[in-house]
Amino acid sequence: MTIEEIRELIKVVAETGISELEVQRGENRVRIRRTPEINAHNITLPASFPVAAQAPPPNVALPEVPVPTAAPAAAPAPTAKHAPSAAEPPEIAADASLVYVKSPIVGTFYEAPSPGAPPFVQVGDTVKPGQVLCIIESMKLMNEIEAEIAGVIVNRLVENAQPVEYGEALFAIRPL
Repeated sequence: MTIEEIRELIKVVAETGISELEVQRGENRVRIRRTPEINAHNITLPASFPVAAQAPPPNVALPEVPVPTAAPAAAPAPTAKHAPSAAEPPEIAADASLVYVKSPIVGTFYEAPSPGAPPFVQVGDTVKPGQVLCIIESMKLMNEIEAEIAGVIVNRLVENAQPVEYGEALFAIRPL
């Protein structure tokens, strides 16, 4: 995260009046916390303490946003060109028997060893422990992600050449 991005986050906190904001990108984490407003007349500071004369940022009320209480009854099945959302699709999330292969690093997901090559695995393929499922490029290094269990690939949860975060689910596997 750059200093400019951090300054922008501080500005958002000051303008909206929220009390705390935490943002994490990979291993970088920033937490911005507002302190309660203090009446300057009740504080005595040593003469050597530098004090900048600044008015506190105005408190801005945020509009209320309705929060959905339940997932929709039926969601369209993802197509090959449609990337599933960060949350697992409802039909997969309901099946507790699935095992999710998660990214061990931050990087870029690749389904094949090179452009134009067939993917390592496709939905419906049976995999065995140690079989390569994909590659995650991180810092110019290609890291092979292998299956830890034998099973059938039920869903690929990430599109090819898309960035992935640490712990993000890549594949759903039904154990054999």
